[in-house]
Amino acid sequence: MGTMGLALPWKARISSAPREWGTRVEPSQHLTGGPARTAAELVTEDAALAAACQSGDLRAYERLYELHGARMKNLARNVLGSTVDAEDAVQETFLKVQRSIGTFRGQSSFVTWTYRILINTCYDARRSRLRKKEVTADDDSQEAPRSEPKAPGSHPALRMALERALARLTRHQRDVFLLYEVEGFRHAEIAGMLEITETASKNTLFQAKKNLREMLEPPRSSSAASMS
Repeated sequence: MGTMGLALPWKARISSAPREWGTRVEPSQHLTGGPARTAAELVTEDAALAAACQSGDLRAYERLYELHGARMKNLARNVLGSTVDAEDAVQETFLKVQRSIGTFRGQSSFVTWTYRILINTCYDARRSRLRKKEVTADDDSQEAPRSEPKAPGSHPALRMALERALARLTRHQRDVFLLYEVEGFRHAEIAGMLEITETASKNTLFQAKKNLREMLEPPRSSSAASMS
């Protein structure tokens, strides 16, 4: 399995120390639409965006993209592992939002609803890509096996190790980890996006971190084990 090409925000710092996995990676300002705003301001703007989009105001969609486009691309890039696929997924998401805006009932925030569509779009793209790979593998089954391309030497070893470890998680664990630790969403928001409970989101994140620690921790030497 290839690496994911994790698209971390520029401020992100990944430490190899297992004790630091509980430290949340906050998204940089260019992913959140500027300086931090109050919860009341976010709720007010979310409701205003939803109403404007439902009325057919194209400027509202432009505002939605201005606020969340970069962050949506970053999330899609992390899920799909490709910048081109991520851009296609975001574009498709906005088309779906525009087509299905009449079905929005306000049961979650408008932004959460939009991200849910993005995640489902990424899932669809991922399934489609897997099907194409299976067809290609069948077509090439008579050919000599081709060697996997080597990862660029400029990639830090730790980042590559993290990407490989993330690829070994279940899809659910990987997505919750990316949404919380990399993209900075709260469990309440993740629950709305993935249509699960907050408790399930927290439990999934805990299991994802546990599995990552086990995969990334260096093996204990026999001498160290005998001394303990």
